[in-house]
Amino acid sequence: MKHFFKGVAAASAVVSLLASSAMAEEPKRGGTLVTVLGTNVRNLNSAVQSGIVTGYPGAQLFASPLRYDDSWTPQPYLAKSWDVSEDGLTVTLHLVENAKFHDGTPLTSKDVAFSLDVIKANHPFKSMFAPVQSVDTPDDYTAVLNLSQPHPALMLAMSGQLMSIIPQHIYGDVPIEEVKTHPRNNENVVGSGPFKLVEYKSGEHVILERFDDFFIDGRPYLDKIVMRIIPDPAARAIAYENGEVHMGAFEQLPRIINRLKEVDGLNVTPNGYGGIGPLDWLAFNTTKGPLADVRVRKAIAYAVDKNFVLNALMMGTAADSKTGIHPDSPFYNANVEGYDLDLDKAATLLDEAGFPVKDGTRFSLTIDFGWPDVKPQVEYVKAALKKVNIDVEVRASADFPTWAQRMGTMDFDMSWDTVFNWGDPVIGVHRTYDSSNIAKGVWSNTQGYSNARVDELMALAAVENDADKRKALYAEFQAIIADELPVYHINTLPYHTVYSDKVGNAPIGIWSTSSPIDMVYLKD
Repeated sequence: MKHFFKGVAAASAVVSLLASSAMAEEPKRGGTLVTVLGTNVRNLNSAVQSGIVTGYPGAQLFASPLRYDDSWTPQPYLAKSWDVSEDGLTVTLHLVENAKFHDGTPLTSKDVAFSLDVIKANHPFKSMFAPVQSVDTPDDYTAVLNLSQPHPALMLAMSGQLMSIIPQHIYGDVPIEEVKTHPRNNENVVGSGPFKLVEYKSGEHVILERFDDFFIDGRPYLDKIVMRIIPDPAARAIAYENGEVHMGAFEQLPRIINRLKEVDGLNVTPNGYGGIGPLDWLAFNTTKGPLADVRVRKAIAYAVDKNFVLNALMMGTAADSKTGIHPDSPFYNANVEGYDLDLDKAATLLDEAGFPVKDGTRFSLTIDFGWPDVKPQVEYVKAALKKVNIDVEVRASADFPTWAQRMGTMDFDMSWDTVFNWGDPVIGVHRTYDSSNIAKGVWSNTQGYSNARVDELMALAAVENDADKRKALYAEFQAIIADELPVYHINTLPYHTVYSDKVGNAPIGIWSTSSPIDMVYLKD
C-alpha cells in the first residue's frame, strides 16, 4: 500500500466525486438551499459529537482529510495525497497548501494533530483511531500518523463527519477533554469547510453561508443553506410537498416515504447510506434462560416472517439484511442462512431444546424497544412467537435513557434495536460481537456473546490491509454470526433522501448528508 494515491491532484480527483453517476448539466452558482433536520442539533462540532444530525452541519463547517466517492474509493480533500508504508504503521498526509479556517488563519499539520487528539479524547467511537499513537508534523503541510498496528479502517475514519479538522487556535484554550463543552461548538464556529455559520437557534434552524476562501476553487456552488429543524415527520412531508424545502435526508417512516414517492417534482431514493450502515435487528440476551440455547434463537428466527416485516410493516421501503454488516458494504456476505419462515422447524427446534408445550405455552420472554416507531415490529414479534407457543411481554421504556440502561446492563431478554455500521466494520460492527466489550453500555456487546473464533477473525480483519483477504475474513465472521444468532438481522433501516427536481448533485454517496455538499447546486 506504499504510495497509495500519492500524487493524485485534489482538483482533478474531486471532479470524479459526484454523488450521482454524472452531472447532467453544468452546475450553477448561487441561491439558497432550504433543507431540513429531523431532530434538534445538540452540538455542531462533529469532532466531539457523533450522530447524523450533527454530521450534516458538521461536514459543511469542518473539512476532513479525505472524502469518498460512491464506489467506496477514497479521494483527496484536505489531504491532496497520502502514503501508507509497507508495514502499514505510518500514514503520511500531504495537505493542500491553500486551506484556511473561516477566520482567515491557515490550516496546518498541527491542526490535524490537535484534532486527532481531541477526537480520541472526546468522540464515542474509540476504535476509529485507537491504533494511532502519535502524529508528527515535520512541516506545515505534512502530517505523519504513527500506528501501533496496521489499521485499514483509518481511511474511512478520515472522511465524512468522523475526522473533522478543527482549529487549534480556537479550541486549544481549554484542556483537550473539555473541548466537548467548548462554547465555540455552537457559537462563532470556525472551521475550514465549504460553508461558515451564520446562525444557530436550538430547535429552529441552522443557517450557513458560502465560504469564499474555500480551498477548492469555485466551490461551493450554493450561496447559503438554511437547515430547518422539523421533528414531526408529517410536517416535513407537507414542507416537501409544498416546495417549502428543497431537500432532506434520513426520512424513515414507510408511509411518509411512499406518500412522497407519488409527488411530482420530488425524488425519493434509498441510495447514499452505505457508510452510515443503518440496520434493524432482533437482539437476544444469550446469557440466561431459554435464549442461552442457540436452538431457541434459531427457532425464533424461523418463526418471525421477515417478508411480512419487509412488505407489510416496512411497506417495501427497506431491504433484507442477513448479517451485522450493511448490504451496501463491500464486505457484506449474502451467502449465509436467512431463516425463511418455517413454523414446523421452529417447533422441532424448541422441542429438541427441551421446551415442550405445557398448558399451551413453552416459556415466556420479554421484548424491549427504544423508539415508538418500532412498536409495530415488536408487537408483530409477540404475535409471531405466539404461534410457536412462546409468550412475549412487550416492555416499553419511559424514555430513551431507561431503555439504554436496560440494554447496557443486559436487563432484557429480547430487544428490537437500530444500530449503525459507521463505514468500516472496525468502527461500528466489532463492538456488537467482541467478547471483551460485553455489557459496556448501550450498543456494546449487550448480547453477552462470546466466540473465540469470532474474536480472532475480527482481530485479523482489523489489521489486514489486503482488501480481498479482509473480505474473506469478514465472510467467515458473518457465517458464524448467522449460525449462532446472538442477533437475528432483519432489515436495513429505510433511510431515504428526498430532493426536489430543482436540486443538482444531491448527496447520495456513501455518507449522505454527513459529507460536504459543496457540489450541490440549484437549477433554474
